[in-house]
Amino acid sequence: MSGARAIGLLLGAAADGVVGQPRQVERMVREKPRALVAGTAVVTGLCLERAGRNRPIVQAVSTAVATWAVLGGARLASEGTTLARELEQGELDSARSTLAVLDTRRTDTLDLIGLSRASVESVARHTAQTVVGPLFWGAVTGVPGLLGARAISALRARSRPCARIRDLTALPSTWATAALTVAGAPVVGGSASGAWRTWRRDTIAHPNPNAGRVEAAFAGALEIRLGGRTVYPYGVEERPVLGDGRNPDAGHVTRAVELSRVIGWLTALGSALLAAVLGLRRSR
Repeated sequence: MSGARAIGLLLGAAADGVVGQPRQVERMVREKPRALVAGTAVVTGLCLERAGRNRPIVQAVSTAVATWAVLGGARLASEGTTLARELEQGELDSARSTLAVLDTRRTDTLDLIGLSRASVESVARHTAQTVVGPLFWGAVTGVPGLLGARAISALRARSRPCARIRDLTALPSTWATAALTVAGAPVVGGSASGAWRTWRRDTIAHPNPNAGRVEAAFAGALEIRLGGRTVYPYGVEERPVLGDGRNPDAGHVTRAVELSRVIGWLTALGSALLAAVLGLRRSR
C-alpha cells in the first residue's frame, strides 16, 4: 500500500505532461460556484480514497486519474509559450487576451515590459497553485488533497474565511515552490543564489506573502525585476519591486515556462517520495 499512492502521483503527472488537463475540469473550476466546487471535490476525494483502502491497484488508479484531472502544468506551459511567442512577434493585443486567461489584472494598457512582467508573475503563481499545491497535498492526504487543493486555490477572496482557508492551504506549497525554484534555476541558466536571496529579502514586502514568495524567487532566478504598479478592475495596487535585475522581456517568459516545467517534475518526484515515506510510517 505504501507505494500505490506514489505510483499514482507519478502516473498522473506523466499523463498531464503527455495529454494535458481535461478542459472540462478547468471549465468547472472557473464557471461553477467555487466554494461548492471545493466542498464537492473534498467529499468526492474522500469517497475515492475510502474505495481504495486496502486495494493498492484501486488506490493507484484513482490517484493517477485525480492527479491527471487537476494538474495544470501542461496547460500552463502551453499558455505561457503562447504568451512568449506573441510577445516576441509584437502581437500585444493577442498577448493581452492570452494573459487575461491567467490573470485578473487589467491588461488593456500594458506595454511589452508590463505584459512580460505580468506573464512571469502569472507563471510563477500558477506553478504553485496548479502544480505544486495539488501534488503536495496529494502526497500527504491522497485523492481528497489533490481535488481539494486544486478547487480551494480557485476560491475568490470575497470573504475572510475563504481567503484564510485559501492562504493556509497555499502556505506549504508556496514555500516548496520557492525552494524548488532555487534548486531548478541553474537548469534553465538562472541564478540559484539570486533566487534564494530575493526570496528571503523581498517576500515580506509583498501584500500577499504566498504570491510574493514565488514571484520573488522567480525574479531572482531569472535575474529580473517584477512587481510595481498593478491595475485591477477594482483599483490600483502599488506593489513593491521584487528583484534587482533588468526589466523582463519575451525571452524571460520562455525561461519562466521552462523553470515551471523543471519545478513540476521535481515536485512529482518529491511528492512520490513523500507519499512512499508517509505510507511506510502508517503501515508500521
